[in-house]
Amino acid sequence: MTIEHREAQETSGNSEYVALSLTRYVAEFAAMTQWRDIPDEVMHLGKKSILDVLGCALSGSISPTVALLRNYHGSLRAQAGGGSVIIGGEERMPARFAAVINGTAMHVDDFDDTQQAATGKFQGIHPSAPVLAALLAKGEEARGDGRDLLVAYHVGVEVACKLFDATAPQHILGGYHSTGTCGMLGAAAAVGRFTGCDADTMEIALGIAATQASGLSENFGTMSKPFHAGHSAECGIVSAELAALGFTASHGILEARRGFFSAQGGGYEAERIEARLGNPWAFADRGVWLKPWPTGSLSHPGMTLMLELIVDHGIEATGVEHIELTTSENIHRTLLHHRPKNELEAKFSLEFCLAGLLAERTLTLSCFTDDFVTRPDIQALIERVDYRTFSEARAREEGYTIVTTFIDITMKDGRVFKGRRNFGKGSLADPMTDAEVEAKFRACAVFAGWPDVKSERVIDLAWNLENAGIEELARCLTSAA
Repeated sequence: MTIEHREAQETSGNSEYVALSLTRYVAEFAAMTQWRDIPDEVMHLGKKSILDVLGCALSGSISPTVALLRNYHGSLRAQAGGGSVIIGGEERMPARFAAVINGTAMHVDDFDDTQQAATGKFQGIHPSAPVLAALLAKGEEARGDGRDLLVAYHVGVEVACKLFDATAPQHILGGYHSTGTCGMLGAAAAVGRFTGCDADTMEIALGIAATQASGLSENFGTMSKPFHAGHSAECGIVSAELAALGFTASHGILEARRGFFSAQGGGYEAERIEARLGNPWAFADRGVWLKPWPTGSLSHPGMTLMLELIVDHGIEATGVEHIELTTSENIHRTLLHHRPKNELEAKFSLEFCLAGLLAERTLTLSCFTDDFVTRPDIQALIERVDYRTFSEARAREEGYTIVTTFIDITMKDGRVFKGRRNFGKGSLADPMTDAEVEAKFRACAVFAGWPDVKSERVIDLAWNLENAGIEELARCLTSAA
């Protein structure tokens, strides 16, 4: 598929878009991509992420955060019966309400997939939760098929990841959470593709989504953080639906001087998105990381290294005198709860993650409770972690990755064990296998009290979604008979 670029023409201080803009490029990619355009390897990796995030949705469905949203949106429901499933529940709601609840459930445990930023940039994006939650709700409502969902899912994830790649560093440094900004645009592109929007309508859908794009990283460690994914999913549906009805928005929302990139970061890096959609696909380029632990992915290289040191040297918590942990300044700012007092804060505390692994040699969903986090031995181990940082300048000089992590463990008998990790388990460099993702899904399902027969059917459907209807998948995710 060949797509031209449109140049912005400045007239009287305002941008007028003639023939082809960046927004048009994204819109045409989203509207025109076909099944044949997606390589088999990329399609398989997408199915792996779909299975992964559905497991996250099941475990997340029993969280207090999701319970609050279910109660709130249930009170707003304007229709009885019909609608789309609420994952883990028996009720149905209008697609937009189901999307916000399911998208939040997918992200609430911080167990869902992540694409890390490129070296020299910051944080990452959770692409699957907003995109899949929107598609599952809208697709069930439309009685669509899995093949169309898969194409639209890949379009949405690709748009979300490449828009994130193109954001200027200030987008993140200024406090935006990309899952709530670029994720929303990806969700709108996905729903637009699924519902058959042409490129003109897709441009408008992107414009409507961009004006709603939001999410602040100051809310990391609170219920509002996973809500960013749910809100993105809901707004993705609303944006595509309004555009199809004739609602208007800017045709050049991405590159305009007062548009998305400029307003939310002061510009963009054109070389990271121009001619880059599907070339190569995000799944096959840096990859989309899957998580072995339910916590922020920036902590995973350190956790991977910590577990290796514990196992390789038979380290027991009682013998540890001191732990020196070193990461970039940006990770230190993002994992901002250095002395967590509850489970939400603990998800953004690398000190807690190391302490939990040292105490238990594992860190499962059941470890993320207030009681576990405040356990005296866990709090005492957290106090033994000295968290230091290196500057971005040093990272560039030494050739570190965005997540390079160092750990030095000093034992009470004087021995020292140390190591360095540039990537974590679940990354493209150290991926989770299909079997490991299936095992993770089953663990999430067990945590949620989900029937084995439904769990096994979801696994089978995820791997063969192109041959299934979305309603069949949805039935396996609801507790209704």
